[in-house]
Amino acid sequence: MDKFTTLTGIAAPMPLINIDTDMIIPKQFLKTIKRSGLGVNLFDEMRYDDDGNEIPDFVLNKDAYRDAEIIVAGDNFGCGSSREHAPWAIKDFGIRCVIAPSFADIFHNNCFKNGILPIALPQEQVDVLMKDAEKGANARMSVDLDAQTITTSDGEVFSFEVDAFKKHCLMNGLDDIGLTMEKAASIDSFEATAAQSRPWV
Repeated sequence: MDKFTTLTGIAAPMPLINIDTDMIIPKQFLKTIKRSGLGVNLFDEMRYDDDGNEIPDFVLNKDAYRDAEIIVAGDNFGCGSSREHAPWAIKDFGIRCVIAPSFADIFHNNCFKNGILPIALPQEQVDVLMKDAEKGANARMSVDLDAQTITTSDGEVFSFEVDAFKKHCLMNGLDDIGLTMEKAASIDSFEATAAQSRPWV
């Protein structure tokens, strides 16, 4: 998993509330078990018309936001079914951070396991960041996970809270497998001792 330390990039404003996982990645794209290739279908029903043409008014189809790495969204982001494909699609598109007043719990946890930083802030702070994001590609927002701060293009700084263990995992690029591999020496030692003491196993 990619490490997350600092990020400075374009933020796409998505002021909708209750953006659910089916909006993020519709059910017809859940057949794959690969984490790559889903970015093209991120927000598919909002990005494309019935003929597969881009809908010009959708934020990620606008030239200013095609390379966005941050989403500033409305309340209850990631609600709905607990599909891990949702953070897979977000990450594959290139988004590394989502900022919103609140997140659905399962989606929130899945983000950390897939190298995405979800940041919950009070609505009034999200409103400021939303306005900053609306400035387009020239307004680049900075996120510092170590310092736990977000800096707007105008230099205004907001602090955010994050679970210490999740922060450690994200900064060190550790998913569940990575966490297990950190203990590889201890596991090998245990297995060697067990093999000697119980050779019949």
